[in-house]
Amino acid sequence: MRTVELLCSPELDEAVRAAWHRLAFAGLPSLARNVHPTNRPHLTLASVDEFPPGAQQRLADLCDAALPLPVRLDRVAVLDGSAPLVWLVRPAPQLVALHGAVWDVLAEAPGPRPWHLPGRWIPHLSLALRFGDADRRKARAVAGVDRPAGEFVAARSCDSETRTVSDLVPACPPPSD
Repeated sequence: MRTVELLCSPELDEAVRAAWHRLAFAGLPSLARNVHPTNRPHLTLASVDEFPPGAQQRLADLCDAALPLPVRLDRVAVLDGSAPLVWLVRPAPQLVALHGAVWDVLAEAPGPRPWHLPGRWIPHLSLALRFGDADRRKARAVAGVDRPAGEFVAARSCDSETRTVSDLVPACPPPSD
C-alpha cells in the first residue's frame, strides 16, 4: 500500500506527541508506544495499492504548490465505533482542495482505500490505532486539553510493504543561526 501524507510543523508535531504521551501515562492506548522510526503525527490524504506511472512526481508537485497549509485541530473522537482514537482536523478549503486534487491524480490507482476517498474522508491525526473499549471520556479529557493550531509543512509517501517512507515535499530545515 502507498499513501500520501501531510506532516505537521514542529509546534503541531510536539502538541500531538504530547497528547500521545499523556494518553500513555494515563494507561490508555497511544501511538507513543509505536517506536518505529516512521511513526510521526501526519494526516493521510490517500492510500492505494500502488501509484500509477508518473503519479509520484505529480503528487509531489501538487503538495509543493499547496504547502504550507494552516491547520487547526478540533475535538478528540473515536472513529468507526471502537478504533482509532483521533484528533479531528478542521477541513479548511485549501485542505479539501488539495485532497480532491490528490485523488484526481490517483483516479486510476488500484486498490483505493474507501475511507480516504472524497465524500468519505474524515481529516484527522491519529492518537491511538486500537482504542477498543478503553475509556473514551478519560481519553478526551487527557488528550484534548487544548485545540492546537499550526501548519502542514511537508508531504511524504509510505510504502507499507517495505515499511519505508519517501519525501514528496521535504520539511525545510530550521534556519541556522
